[in-house]
Amino acid sequence: MKGSIFAFLGGAFITLQGVANTRISEDIGTWQTATITQFTGFLASLLVIMFVRDKKWKRLKYVKPLYLTSGAFAAIIIFSNVASIKYIGVTLSISAILIAQLSLTFLIDGKGWFGMVKQKMRLPQFIGIAMMIIGVVILSF
Repeated sequence: MKGSIFAFLGGAFITLQGVANTRISEDIGTWQTATITQFTGFLASLLVIMFVRDKKWKRLKYVKPLYLTSGAFAAIIIFSNVASIKYIGVTLSISAILIAQLSLTFLIDGKGWFGMVKQKMRLPQFIGIAMMIIGVVILSF
């Protein structure tokens, strides 16, 4: 149940962030918006860390260096979301983003990449993706 709630919140906030960032970028530019978004995210996370104080920083040395670059992905995510919302609107953008996410997760789960446990992809999962793609095609008309 907790996982579903967090997933719902994450999805809702991705959408809200995309819309807010698109509005900001109209005034100051997309890369500037990505910078401000990353910075405010950093400040919010830092504030939480200051109150939590769980001392997990000591385990940072066990994280693979490649994974430490994931913050750079956020700049690309922000730029791409803002650009797509500007060009095709919120609904179609979020729909396409979800399809891209699900398609990549199929690969990650199916191949066991990044240390994830391999998952067997069956016909229902492929039908679900196909239905989403058909839905986005219908939305685009």
